[in-house]
Amino acid sequence: MDNQWLVRRLERVAQRHQDHRSPFQRDRARILHSAAFRRLQSKTQVMGSGQSDFHRTRLTHSLEASQIGSGIIAQIRCKYPEKSALLLPSDDSLIESLCLAHDIGHPPFGHGGEVALHYMMRDHGGFEGNGQTFRIVCHLEPFSEHFGMNLTRRTLLGLIKYPQTLDNLQQNTPQVLPASFRQLEACKWHPPKGLYLDDIEMINWVLAPLCHEDKAIFQQFTINSNKHSKTQFKSLDCSMMELADDIAYGIHDLEDAIVTGVVNQQDFHEHVIKKLLKIDDKWLHQYSRSLADKLFSSQRYQQKEAIGGLVNYLITAVELIDINESKACDFQEPLLRFNAVHPTVAARVLQIFKDFVYHYVIKQTSIQQLEYRGQQIVMELFEALSSDPERLLPKNTVARWQHAKQNNLNQHRVIADYVAGMTDEYATRLYQTLFLPIGQTGFGKHDY
Repeated sequence: MDNQWLVRRLERVAQRHQDHRSPFQRDRARILHSAAFRRLQSKTQVMGSGQSDFHRTRLTHSLEASQIGSGIIAQIRCKYPEKSALLLPSDDSLIESLCLAHDIGHPPFGHGGEVALHYMMRDHGGFEGNGQTFRIVCHLEPFSEHFGMNLTRRTLLGLIKYPQTLDNLQQNTPQVLPASFRQLEACKWHPPKGLYLDDIEMINWVLAPLCHEDKAIFQQFTINSNKHSKTQFKSLDCSMMELADDIAYGIHDLEDAIVTGVVNQQDFHEHVIKKLLKIDDKWLHQYSRSLADKLFSSQRYQQKEAIGGLVNYLITAVELIDINESKACDFQEPLLRFNAVHPTVAARVLQIFKDFVYHYVIKQTSIQQLEYRGQQIVMELFEALSSDPERLLPKNTVARWQHAKQNNLNQHRVIADYVAGMTDEYATRLYQTLFLPIGQTGFGKHDY
């Protein structure tokens, strides 16, 4: 493997006595030991944090995605032994690192918090969860003075799901501002998916090994009238991480909804089983006949058996494709030329489950009400903290805010970093402290 992808932004790295770990094992350790990763234990996945002691949080979702990612790369190694050098034989640490870190940039209260922060940052570079993940690992986590976790270049490339800055992807048609926060329609303020212009120096460093032509193709995006533009490409490692994330979301989050009674068997049969039976796949037809009964069974082992079978089906179906052939590109860099994908049938199956989770779980009124509440909390906190940062922010964050002010940098990004790093619980308690007469005081430290 080309050593340029093993380089770190800060080349001087502490040498531990008798440390025989690979560079990617060290990356994984930094992610696991970071405050941003720990905070995922109290951040909403689908159902609100604290609603139940069963459902998944961002933390357990990330752990499950990591396990699925290991399964995916094992399958690809078995199917494509000639690509073993590209896939780092016997070292799963890279894909595990990507899956563990992929959600650390998501703010409190799920997509409600993301919409809220993007609205508050609309004139200051925007906000987006994946862009925030890149920012955390590159700048905010204190494993180094200026370069965050100081991860290897290949790990950073794998974390870039959308390799373009938000300013280039933002829709051209301006939105009409609501009269107040409470009238903000979330569907009109979803951010484009990309990175921050504030982090352009680090983006350029990650992409520096690419030739000019590869970089230009990699950063291409499709322009949609009256909608955000979308990037078209991702790296090989990122494609495996994204598949693992989608499987964990579509299958494991469904289990939460079933066990907690959010969805019923009749809707599942109507909107999942019937669609699965229309797909031309013999194994799938046989498996689907008993799937609903097993998933909604009072015998938990039957649920686990059904979930495990679905996850295995989706992992073993993964294939490796040559982007140059499938999309008529001309990538020279192998990490961009090859992607892990689902073939047509498996992709349809996973999409059926993802659509069901979206329409019958995420869009359920009770969950949307909680998301709306979180959205209001985040906007109110951002407005309050921005009104008098030196008074209301903790000392370390004040120092970052003052540094941004003195160096003509984006001061609002410092506020967004602070709010985005909060857990659901911390944000709620800070809101109570600032705005409610019975609010708690003196709670634990949070800083970025």
